[in-house]
Amino acid sequence: MANGERTLSFSTQENRREQEFKQVWVESLDDVFTDLAQYYDRANHVASLGLWGWFRKRFVSTIDVKSGQRVLDLCAGTNAIGIALLKKQSDLQVHAMDRSEAMQTVGQESAAKRGLHIDSTIGDVHDLPFSDNTYDVVTLQFASRHLRIMDVCREVQRVLKPGGHFYHCDMMRPANRIVAWNYYMYLRFCMNLTALIFRSSTVAHGAKEYFIDAIRLFYSAEEFTGLLGDVGFENVSSETLLSGMIGYHKAMKPLDT
Repeated sequence: MANGERTLSFSTQENRREQEFKQVWVESLDDVFTDLAQYYDRANHVASLGLWGWFRKRFVSTIDVKSGQRVLDLCAGTNAIGIALLKKQSDLQVHAMDRSEAMQTVGQESAAKRGLHIDSTIGDVHDLPFSDNTYDVVTLQFASRHLRIMDVCREVQRVLKPGGHFYHCDMMRPANRIVAWNYYMYLRFCMNLTALIFRSSTVAHGAKEYFIDAIRLFYSAEEFTGLLGDVGFENVSSETLLSGMIGYHKAMKPLDT
């Protein structure tokens, strides 16, 4: 398939995702994450059967950072990645951005408890309030399913310096249909369990099917590699865990951009 055809296909899928989920994205997600903020990390630990920390550590291990670099952590949530990167390289300049003030409040408290400084912006990652060619590294984790991800990737490329790197991880749609079916069944069970354990609000409890559908209409790891290439990134590499349920991607902004 030619690049233009692939881009059209990705654009079509993005339009489909937006049409399907726009109401949730606009009207519900802020309330969901406001409820989840205080127990987000613990709930993910329970739902992943204790693997959540491993997923994060594996992601951080893929991120190459150097002294003094500027890092933009998108959809930073509770700042777990920014904190981990500062532990890895203490003199990084880390800037977190998230649409949820509640999640960032938890994240800023978590960083402060460790004596770490992370700048913070509350806003829409589809329209980054940063100049072109600003950051050496941009990260985005466990949020792409809730975004118009092609638009975000274009913004990421804009704010990266030439030769800078984008690191991405998320729950992907398994390419194998049998694996995918079992995955969705497992997620439905886990979300019901965590909703009961943590006494989720009505709006969070009501979003369970959305979280499954968001994966069902998302991309496989291989497809996401193609999407990054079509947006204009180079040297795109990927790896997966758990038969494609979790995907990690690294991509570079071209030097001649």
